[in-house]
Amino acid sequence: MSDRDRFSTTTRIRLLGEQTAARVYRSQTKRQARRSRLTGRAALLALVLCSLVVALAYPMRQYVSQRAEIADLQREREQARQRVEELRDLKARWQDDAYAEQQIRERLHYVMPGETGFVVIDPGAAKQSRTDLGAADRPWYSNVWDGVDKSDAADQ
Repeated sequence: MSDRDRFSTTTRIRLLGEQTAARVYRSQTKRQARRSRLTGRAALLALVLCSLVVALAYPMRQYVSQRAEIADLQREREQARQRVEELRDLKARWQDDAYAEQQIRERLHYVMPGETGFVVIDPGAAKQSRTDLGAADRPWYSNVWDGVDKSDAADQ
């Protein structure tokens, strides 16, 4: 290169570009060298963490499901205990003769000797036809007969 070439703007810009490119290349290789060591450590750490998660996933799932089952069983036990208490109270009430007599009078419409029993019929209920009653409130043979009547009416 001549002196004149050395001081030309094009030459200076080209030299400046080459120097900058060399610096960038050196800094990138240094960063890549540092990154590669860090990336290997990060990969190892990620591998260890993934292994721990996989190793602990099944036992944790079992633990959670067993705790839920224990809670369900405790709730069932408490409900059964309450039901037993209710049944004991009911048994104690039935041991009382006055309660038993009251229930017999209400449920079976029994009367004591010398008493007169009355059955009060609701006037509104007497006017209600048997077809107005729900199917569950009527005897089974009424439901069958109504079905036969409906099928005969549909044929005509």
